[in-house]
Amino acid sequence: MPLLKIDDVHLSFGGVKAINGVSVDVAKGKIHAIIGPNGAGKTSVFNCISCVYKPQQGAVFFEGNKLTGMKPDHVAHLGIARTFQNIALFHHMTVLDNLMLGRHMYLKRGFFAGGIYLGPARSEEIENRRAVEDIIDFLEIENIRKKPVGTLAYGLRKRVELARALSLKPKLLLLDEPMAGMNLEEKEDMARFVLDINEEWGVTILLIEHDLGVVMDISHRVSVLDFGVKIAEGEPAEVANNPHVIRAYIGEEDDFLRKLEER
Repeated sequence: MPLLKIDDVHLSFGGVKAINGVSVDVAKGKIHAIIGPNGAGKTSVFNCISCVYKPQQGAVFFEGNKLTGMKPDHVAHLGIARTFQNIALFHHMTVLDNLMLGRHMYLKRGFFAGGIYLGPARSEEIENRRAVEDIIDFLEIENIRKKPVGTLAYGLRKRVELARALSLKPKLLLLDEPMAGMNLEEKEDMARFVLDINEEWGVTILLIEHDLGVVMDISHRVSVLDFGVKIAEGEPAEVANNPHVIRAYIGEEDDFLRKLEER
């Protein structure tokens, strides 16, 4: 049984068919990439998994449990976390506070117990703070831990958003263009962190990314969407040589191969 199963999902907005019968199986412990041109329906697939959108047909299953129809917070409790295409952090709060906010579902004490900050509430705070500090060390952001997010460079904000998603201690991590807008050095760092999260922490990753070189380097399996339809799926090398993918994603085969060689 796959960890995540997207089964014949259809999603429309009025006359626009965002997802048209897409089915994808994500194996446990793997990095699975979804690629395709802008407007192909990739983020809409993520929103169906997160239950932000409810498809008109089909369903999404996680560990055999049907997600479709659930509330987004229930999906998080099952062990699914995500980052966003546009950074969704609290810019006036520090890095540490943003990460502690990501631990919200592990905070069981009530408002008054937390305000008194004694006994069980204090122990709970210390335990969750320890988990957050481990993530800060892992992603090498110790020197910015007490800085407001709004003062950070774009690449560091993307890393903080990854850290907040990890704060939920997910089984499945959805990364929506985690390297968009980064320079080459920042992309290399992010790719290394994604690999380490998968290999050292055992987190399954579903990734949307436009950098074909990164996708081919770190993914175990790739699915390709075009106008809401899955047009190909397989191992990275297999997908890279698929003529339908070349025409849909780049346009011309020579341009596609040249981009891969530049990587």
